[in-house]
Amino acid sequence: MERMPLEVQNLYTELLDRLLEIDARRSISHVPGTFVIKKIKGEAYYYFQYSDPGGIKRQIYIGRRDSSLEKFVKNYQEARSLFEEDAAGIKRLCALLRAGGALLTDSASARILRALSDAGAFRLDGVLVGTHAFLVLGNLLGVRWAGGTIRTQDIDIAAEPSLSIAFPGPGSDIPGVLEALQMGFLPVPQLDPRKPSTSFVVRGKGLRLDLLTPLRGRRVQKPVFIPRLKAAAQPLPFLDFLISRPVRGVIVDGGGVLVNVPDPARFAIHKLIVSGEREAMMHTRREKDLTQAAQVFSILLEDRPGDIGIAWEEIRSHGKGWIKRVQKGVAAMERFTGSVIAGKIRAYLK
Repeated sequence: MERMPLEVQNLYTELLDRLLEIDARRSISHVPGTFVIKKIKGEAYYYFQYSDPGGIKRQIYIGRRDSSLEKFVKNYQEARSLFEEDAAGIKRLCALLRAGGALLTDSASARILRALSDAGAFRLDGVLVGTHAFLVLGNLLGVRWAGGTIRTQDIDIAAEPSLSIAFPGPGSDIPGVLEALQMGFLPVPQLDPRKPSTSFVVRGKGLRLDLLTPLRGRRVQKPVFIPRLKAAAQPLPFLDFLISRPVRGVIVDGGGVLVNVPDPARFAIHKLIVSGEREAMMHTRREKDLTQAAQVFSILLEDRPGDIGIAWEEIRSHGKGWIKRVQKGVAAMERFTGSVIAGKIRAYLK
């Protein structure tokens, strides 16, 4: 693991700030498309023409052409020109980050995440977890993770079954977004055909999207339908701790994608917990859990030790079972990595 140059860290911070600002003033002008006029029986009507994620052109009827719609179209065009300036600046920052050695996401995964972001999945409290989140956390913390180039085409999105506040909008149709991408996504059938799919794959290409949600109450792991995403998610234990209080980050590719990712300290502690829940045959994934936890902890101990203490206080509030799982994970991390990180972590876990 090595720290990125300060210039690269500053570029990433600027990219994140720019995208947050754009997101805060998001409007219809951010939807790529244009207004067109159609004449029907001598009358002029406005339609909004755009391309879906698969590149197919669509048209939405807006209304009969009149002075109010003319004003609306003019405002859209003016705002659109400002958005195009924003987009050019974002692309420039991403190019500089690529040249500076920031952690990059493969183009196929970035395309999927961009489509999900444009559809509102992350504005609806979806959280990117797994290895793609690990990449984002590296850029957020200003480090390049050890182990060379990290490659994965498994995308994991987690979300609570319902929002804590009302959201005035139509939601995000995740199956519809994947279909519109025309990348060949198919739902993975459950063993029980009565249960809805929680995963989508592209056969022969390794691309996979898994939808996850916290498991609460009885340990019945049947899929949970999430209305605002129009899709079902697989319940997993301990996931509520991971996705509580997420932070904003950016997928770095040609244009940058604003996403939610877990708090770094929660990410590392969660890795300790789930490593002990893996079956014996999953030793490779267990080793990956422990390696990622050790790397995140190492940078937090230097730069943000207080974050570990805050996350640990919540673990303690969950009771002895959670505490024992974390302690077991620390011992396993020490055996596997052979580093001094585990000893330092124990000082915070009291």
